[in-house]
Amino acid sequence: MKRFVQGDNRTQSFLLPEALDDYVTDTNPVRVVDVFVDELDLQKLGFEGVEPALTGRPSYQPEVMLKIYIYGYLNRIQSSRRLEREAQRNIELMWLTGRLAPDFKTIARFRKDNGKAIRSVCRQFVVLCQRLDLFADALVAIDGSKFKAVNHRDRNFTSAKLERRMQDIEASIGRYLVQMDTADRQEPTVAKAKTERLQDKIAALKKQMQILKQVEVQLDAAPDKQVSLTDPDARSMKTRGTGVVGYNVQVAVDAKHHLIVAHEVTNSGIYRDQLTSMAKLARTEMGVDKLTVVADRGYYKSEEILACHEAGITAFVPKTKTSGATFDGRFGKEDFIYDAKKNEYRCPAGERLVWRYRTTERGLKLDRYWSSLCQQCSLKDKCTPSTERRVARWEHEGLLEEMQVRLDLAPDMMRIRRQTVEHAFGTIKAWMGATHFLTRAIERVSTEMSLHVLAYNMKRVIKLIGSETVTRAMRA
Repeated sequence: MKRFVQGDNRTQSFLLPEALDDYVTDTNPVRVVDVFVDELDLQKLGFEGVEPALTGRPSYQPEVMLKIYIYGYLNRIQSSRRLEREAQRNIELMWLTGRLAPDFKTIARFRKDNGKAIRSVCRQFVVLCQRLDLFADALVAIDGSKFKAVNHRDRNFTSAKLERRMQDIEASIGRYLVQMDTADRQEPTVAKAKTERLQDKIAALKKQMQILKQVEVQLDAAPDKQVSLTDPDARSMKTRGTGVVGYNVQVAVDAKHHLIVAHEVTNSGIYRDQLTSMAKLARTEMGVDKLTVVADRGYYKSEEILACHEAGITAFVPKTKTSGATFDGRFGKEDFIYDAKKNEYRCPAGERLVWRYRTTERGLKLDRYWSSLCQQCSLKDKCTPSTERRVARWEHEGLLEEMQVRLDLAPDMMRIRRQTVEHAFGTIKAWMGATHFLTRAIERVSTEMSLHVLAYNMKRVIKLIGSETVTRAMRA
């Protein structure tokens, strides 16, 4: 016999441990799930079925269903059908549920009917992290990422997409009609077969055109002029690749331990209006009075930075590079130095740009400055093609300048942001797989994301302080 480790004979009788508990070690994460759910007040959190009905078939306890879902997301098992199979064969899940094995419809219905309560459970774990003093630094990184929805790009329509699709169908119908004329000149048997096949194709295209006409009516009634047929809340969003039909998930991640302290699922592809709301949500979840947030240049918006300042939140957001002058190789606004005492700018040639008037654009009060000596300046070709170089200054421009000084004095801040938030997104997307979300509509997608965030945070905390310490803190 070859020298290998040998397995047992399948027909041999042997003694198994008498209890399921003997299969689960004391440090197994499944024990954390068990204690965490047992310590929750599910009725207060809003779960349905906490009090069983007096009549009808007995239902499963919400505690059991919640444990199944948390275990599933901890182990990258999000499908209700896969969870049904695991409950029948997985020893850890048998231990967790007391060998109960609900069918997939019951499992899926629990997530659908208790979305708000499940999202509250995610927040309860963040409260536990707060009790464990894991948010001591009060520094979070805010970012967003696009996640795919259950909606193919071919079933998402904008006005341009719809027009292009209609034109393609009309062109295909015209091409098939030409082919039918050609087929008529061939032998009768061949002509008949080709004609029937082409007629079927034309009929299918006309049916598609009728569907697109109905979509056109929906598109005209849609507020954002966009329609998704599979998931009505999913939206087409720009990405670095070809774009994605899905959702924009915003997160605030603790910079010290990379824990997700707050998250929000939106179907808006723009980040610039999310900074203040996410920062305030993170501050509330962390239970701190002062908070420092760092975000990439996609969040740079004057009004949002002002709102953070007024809320007592210190922001680090690099300025967007959208200057046309800089792109053309001319002096940018940063080359003009502002003198607060004199309320004027000093240009690269040393001339004074004095205040001229105040105007309001897009709700922002702007002061205009320029010099009368631009025509005689030797640097005019490097400055402006206009008669004179005009500089606009927002009434709260000083806040933006202060933030830029903070960034210059903390050059590692953007590296910290990248290491913090990209870690969380990369991990969760790897768990989700290529398809990302499995549910439809923003409310159910938010529930699904909360389960992913809960599983991510639970794994992080167990890795940081150990499962035994976590369970003791839960019972305290």
